[in-house]
Amino acid sequence: MKINQFGLKRVSLEEAKKELTQAGFLTIDSAKDATKLWFEFLRKSFLTVKEESGFISKLGNFLADETTDLAAFYQMNTPLTKEVFYTMGLQQLDFEPTIDFEPKKVLEEAEKIGISMIDGDFSDENTVIEAWYLLLTSHTKNGLNYLDKLASEGFYENKEVSKPFFFNGKAQAVFDTSRLIREVVYVEAPLDTDQDGKRDLLKLEVLRPAETEAGLQVATLFTASPYSQGVNGPAGEELTYDVNVPLERKEPTETTYEEIQYQPVEPDLPAEREVKGKATHATETFVRENNHSLNDFFLARGFAVVYGSGIGTRDSDGIQTCGSVEQTTAMVAYIEWLAGNRRAFTNRTDNIAIKAWWSNGKVAMTGKSYLGTLATACATRQVEGLETIISEAAISDWYQYYRDNGLVIAPGGFPGEDADVLAIETFSKMRNAGDYLHSKKFFLDYLKEMAELQDRKTGNYNTFWDERNYLPFIKDIKCDVVMVHGLNDWNVKPRQVADLWDALKEVPVAKKLILHQGQHIYINNMPSLDFQDMMNLWLSHKLYGVENKAKEILPDIVYQNNTTPETWESLKDWAPVSEKVYHLGEKELSENTVSGQVSFNDQLPEKQYQSYTKNIDLWEKELKEDGAMSGHRYLAKTEALEEAIFLNGRPKVKIKVSSSVDLGMLSFELIDFGTAKRLKPVPDVVALHGLPLGRNWREDNLVEFKLGAEDDYKLISRGHINLQNRENPWKNDDLKANEFVEVEVALHPTMYHLPAGRQIGLTVYGTDFGMTVRGNQNITYTLELADSQLILPIGE
Repeated sequence: MKINQFGLKRVSLEEAKKELTQAGFLTIDSAKDATKLWFEFLRKSFLTVKEESGFISKLGNFLADETTDLAAFYQMNTPLTKEVFYTMGLQQLDFEPTIDFEPKKVLEEAEKIGISMIDGDFSDENTVIEAWYLLLTSHTKNGLNYLDKLASEGFYENKEVSKPFFFNGKAQAVFDTSRLIREVVYVEAPLDTDQDGKRDLLKLEVLRPAETEAGLQVATLFTASPYSQGVNGPAGEELTYDVNVPLERKEPTETTYEEIQYQPVEPDLPAEREVKGKATHATETFVRENNHSLNDFFLARGFAVVYGSGIGTRDSDGIQTCGSVEQTTAMVAYIEWLAGNRRAFTNRTDNIAIKAWWSNGKVAMTGKSYLGTLATACATRQVEGLETIISEAAISDWYQYYRDNGLVIAPGGFPGEDADVLAIETFSKMRNAGDYLHSKKFFLDYLKEMAELQDRKTGNYNTFWDERNYLPFIKDIKCDVVMVHGLNDWNVKPRQVADLWDALKEVPVAKKLILHQGQHIYINNMPSLDFQDMMNLWLSHKLYGVENKAKEILPDIVYQNNTTPETWESLKDWAPVSEKVYHLGEKELSENTVSGQVSFNDQLPEKQYQSYTKNIDLWEKELKEDGAMSGHRYLAKTEALEEAIFLNGRPKVKIKVSSSVDLGMLSFELIDFGTAKRLKPVPDVVALHGLPLGRNWREDNLVEFKLGAEDDYKLISRGHINLQNRENPWKNDDLKANEFVEVEVALHPTMYHLPAGRQIGLTVYGTDFGMTVRGNQNITYTLELADSQLILPIGE
């Protein structure tokens, strides 16, 4: 087991003493003798025993060194050593002797595990104080730092500490989550999306500490989730498009961006509701929210959490619009209420106004996928009160989610989904049948309009998609930004976060990027990374003003190494320092130009075609192997690498190609070839409910990426293009049969280590059975090798 801590704050001896006193470890009566002081610390951390005999009995469960148990060491009155301190320290952090470490080599083993240690004379009380402070902030084998583990076991019960309470710059779990107040309010948004003549009221579920009733004002985590009030799976399935259709030719155009640029129109809104009374407390509650475990972690630490689904969702007004300006406005309205700048009511009918009087006015947005997407959207609005966002697996440009370079492209795993499909899936108002009656016709008419505007026929970028592209407005962001994304996420693909990162480079805000080797997942429950501590450090600073140097301590980029389990590293930028060019040969990628041509045909035998439409994994496998797909794709490999290389950035492919007809598309995969054990695509569950989020509170599973069985290859990156969109996605280029054209495609960005001995592979093909339309058309593509290159981004 290896732990990686990026959220650990080093403090002075004076600060350590101060915080240990506040936490109750140090008192005016604390021993001056180092060894006795250490045992006092241990006694206070053994929470299940009260008397001396019980304490000694518990000590006997631990080793002091390879031949002595800790009870015997205690009774020997032998001076404490660094080796004894860390032998016990590792056990306190749940590492087991002989299984996780060898006691004979404890210091060396602790360093391998990643435990932060201090040097010094352990017969000196100050050394013990510093070492104990550092141990409390060190991560256990099971996902929490040691002080958080003690808190989950009841350390703070019956202790007089401030609320909120901060240790090592982070909020501590001192709040009783059994006393959380749950209430519902309805925020009045500056919208009338269902055009019923009334401003849309939007349901908001609030969870706040009971201490707010006594005057405590708290910071808020806001998760904007169109899913949290339920989804309409059958309705979405019914609307999902058939992708077994041919690619169609597009008539050439000279369309400019200015012609399709979205131009906002100021809506003509109904008047605000007349307030008929005021209340300090809501009259509606809820039983269980559609919770997120990162939010639950902070609920035990003195943050409020609110969930809002926005327009067109259950118990809210309006219709679903999937990424539109109106959807962002709806989510901004929630933040404005939390900051004291918008009205809300106790229900949808009585017009009794209620304020967020318990809020300190500071908000952070959290959540993955659509949730993180709306956090990015809200950040572009410069809304007062929004101090930071933690956007995980977030979309920055909806066109790049459902389209790519003039092609209709599905998010991985969801062939046939589109913006209108997602709109009806999240239009949870349908589940309140009586409420749905009043907007049913209006919404279904809107869906028909969406289907036209999203334009699956051409796959081009247009005004509909320009409205849903947040990248031109990233320059307006004023809040600090944390981004989290999977380098193997083919749902919300890596380009989405890379484009956001690049757009933020010139924006004067703090920005942090965390990249993992997973797919479309959360990572706050991986014991190898102190993600929760990192976010605690960040949010304690941003929302409570704790001067903990979070911006300086957290690296600009943290990424997970793809070759070694439980290894996370830091970088300054997601960009190459150089490039390496390979030329395409008949079957090889080489450093020298190769002349000649290769061709492949996109049409498969009917049986094989039908098999792939029903088994995309089989197609993915056979695409990379000799045999079934030979003649239907181009595949070339380098020689075995003489030395390791690190890819950092966007691989590019320059291709000179012809199509046998007057239309066409190309798809690309960059592949790591070589027999090896690689990280599994999905993390293993290492402990069910193994991560406590507070005292007698909710739990999360502990998961970790493990090495799988040996395999022969691994997808690194991919890309797609319509050959009629060689210049840009809004202008149709002409394409003549058998006429060569030059195409340049940036594949999705990556951070990827290729060890010596591996081969780099490139496959070029037409139909992507997982993402493009699948017409099985008789199209032959020919590559002009002398004018075709693979350009790799090389990092340090």
